[in-house]
Amino acid sequence: MDAFEGGRGPQYEQACTQLHELLVRIAMDEVFRRGPRYRITGPELNDLAHQAVADALMRITHKIQLGRHFWRVSNNRFDLDEWAQVPDRSGIDPVSHWQARELVEAARDAVETALSARQRQVFTAVVNGVPLETLASELETNRNALYKTMFDARKKLRAQLIAGGHLSAAR
Repeated sequence: MDAFEGGRGPQYEQACTQLHELLVRIAMDEVFRRGPRYRITGPELNDLAHQAVADALMRITHKIQLGRHFWRVSNNRFDLDEWAQVPDRSGIDPVSHWQARELVEAARDAVETALSARQRQVFTAVVNGVPLETLASELETNRNALYKTMFDARKKLRAQLIAGGHLSAAR
């Protein structure tokens, strides 16, 4: 198996980078063309384009690796003790490990406290990899409404994480 097929290696990374750049150009053209029709302007257009690109790139790269079916047939799951040792094995120092853990806990708390029930439902579904078409169908809505919900949710989460000192306000 070569480096491209396995989803690792410089060839794969370079291909993903090039594809991402191409998709961003296409998505930016499209949102600027369609944005005024839906009264969407400013940073929201940029955010929608990047969300669409992330969705597309994720779908494409997952399709490439579907042939391996690794996660469908693998019964090898890490238990909590094994996960606790991952930072040590990967060379992450304890301070960085705890900072990352603190950020994850703050993010989890922000999802629970800052988001509306609908935003939380959409956010967790998207984070868990539910395809937008499927989610839109299940929630009887459309992709644009989901993008808007995600935009608002990310804005609230970012504000809460900044207020808690977990992120800097500078972009």
